[in-house]
Amino acid sequence: MSHTTEQAPSDATEQADTPPTFADLGLSDQVLKAIKDIGYETPSAIQAATIPTLLDGRDVVGLAQTGTGKTAAFALPILSRLDVSAKKPQALVLSPTRELALQVCEAFEQFASGMRGVHVLPVYGGQAYGVQLSALRRGVHVVVGTPGRIMDHLAKGTLDLSELKYLVLDEADEMLKMGFAEDVETILADTPDDKQVALFSATMPAQIRRISKQYLNDAEEITVKQKTTTSVNTTQRYLMVSYPQKVDALTRILEVENFEGMIIFVRTKSETETLAEKLRARGYSAAAISGDVAQAQRERTVNQLKSGKLDILVATDVAARGLDVDRISHVVNYDIPIDTESYVHRIGRTGRAGRSGAAISFVTPRERRLLGAIEKATRQPLTQMQLPSVDDVNSTRLTRFDDAITEALSQEARISAFRDIISHYVEHHDVPEADVAAALAVVAQGETPLLLDPKDERPQRDERPIRERDDRAPRAGRDDDRGERRERGPRTSKPMTSYRIEVGRRHRVEPRQIVGALANEGGLSRDDFGAIAIRPDFSIVELASDVSRDMLDRLSDTRISGKLIEIKPDRRGGGGAARRDDRGDRPDRGDRPERSYGSDRPARKPRH
Repeated sequence: MSHTTEQAPSDATEQADTPPTFADLGLSDQVLKAIKDIGYETPSAIQAATIPTLLDGRDVVGLAQTGTGKTAAFALPILSRLDVSAKKPQALVLSPTRELALQVCEAFEQFASGMRGVHVLPVYGGQAYGVQLSALRRGVHVVVGTPGRIMDHLAKGTLDLSELKYLVLDEADEMLKMGFAEDVETILADTPDDKQVALFSATMPAQIRRISKQYLNDAEEITVKQKTTTSVNTTQRYLMVSYPQKVDALTRILEVENFEGMIIFVRTKSETETLAEKLRARGYSAAAISGDVAQAQRERTVNQLKSGKLDILVATDVAARGLDVDRISHVVNYDIPIDTESYVHRIGRTGRAGRSGAAISFVTPRERRLLGAIEKATRQPLTQMQLPSVDDVNSTRLTRFDDAITEALSQEARISAFRDIISHYVEHHDVPEADVAAALAVVAQGETPLLLDPKDERPQRDERPIRERDDRAPRAGRDDDRGERRERGPRTSKPMTSYRIEVGRRHRVEPRQIVGALANEGGLSRDDFGAIAIRPDFSIVELASDVSRDMLDRLSDTRISGKLIEIKPDRRGGGGAARRDDRGDRPDRGDRPERSYGSDRPARKPRH
């Protein structure tokens, strides 16, 4: 029978006169030296409870949330008991994803830095078999892999587990969710009966309970109960914002937040590249990863984030699972997750191993229910933040400008050379030195103004009471029973032609997005736009009739909300959706689309 030990980390620490150290747990001297070199001082609750049990040779079922130090909990005792002289694999760690497998592999290598000749091999899909086969032939001690690729090697006879002593199931609940249950049980059945097994999971569904009873021997169940499921080192805030305002809100937050590395989470694969592209256009070092990105490219991107060549990663939940980068100081939920478990996993990418972190979630008025569910599940209230104002942004920019000047003044040799140049200019042009300094600042700044214009400060539509808010595009017209939104464009005397674009209400677009995108791509002015009608699946846009074919060709590549607009003449427009001069050919009452494209008169109320 399994024995259950429950331990709450906060209570355990309070009850003990002195907290345990790694030296108290029975680890080998070589492993302890590596831990000291890394900078670890005090074991976490799961480590303190699990390591002695594993060193005693007992099977273990460890229940703890992500980010609690489970990797060290099984890696350290395995390394302490490893026989380096053996050539066949002695330890096998099964992980649900490639990212987590690589992370566990890196942790093993770190912890084994004080040991000679320890070989750890990651085995996962997407990597060439040749690399893995060569390493296996040379001999490895620890194999860390995904169940699918491990099964492939077992089927080919290229992985010999006959001398396996330790088997770890890491994030077992995730493996079952991803459909690896049958593979995991096959691997467990094909390994030696006398192996030691450690199973780690955040939850204990019935299937994992059955596996633990069937394949583990007299396992000790260690449950780490935490007061919250999120790290206390991470500050959690949220911003109420409508969907179309998200990019502008994110840009301002990036201006004022002092971040080192950041992950921005979105819901869809297409949105990762769309948002990353928008951030790059604003001067930020950003890249996207999703499940569709090739493994080699994903690894390069993550390495760039680690090395500081990249500051922002836009990712989906699947792509970022298992990602552990020290530089990640901020996590932004650009799209708030629909389940609390995903929220915990996301913000677990920051505030790890004692580091401080920050999590910011964008919440549209309709998503307040999700916000409440997250607060209830984590038992931690999220603090509401306000959108940084123009003054906030300008203050931050001035501070950074001051810091840049201070940094430059510290380079005396270069300053001295330029001082002579400035003196020469002042002497020959009779201009005050302050004016010369200001002129040099203009040259250095380029065309982009240093400060935002306070006139650009626009009131936030979602500052109204919650019950009056709507995360859809603001209405300048009114919706009829067909779901069409009407907007009057700027007053212009130009003749207009109607065009259809393939983005509408379900893509969460509003007229200013359409105007902005088309103006940027085609070099159009405000006078080139007429009425705009936003329908559920498409929109009708009036453009000046003298818009050239070349300009329309350029507009065809425009994307709004990540979707290609596929602009084409509206077959019903007839040279101007807003005009109602042709009264001779009136359509049937059931089909009168032109009426809503720009009429200056409100729609008639139905008679009762």
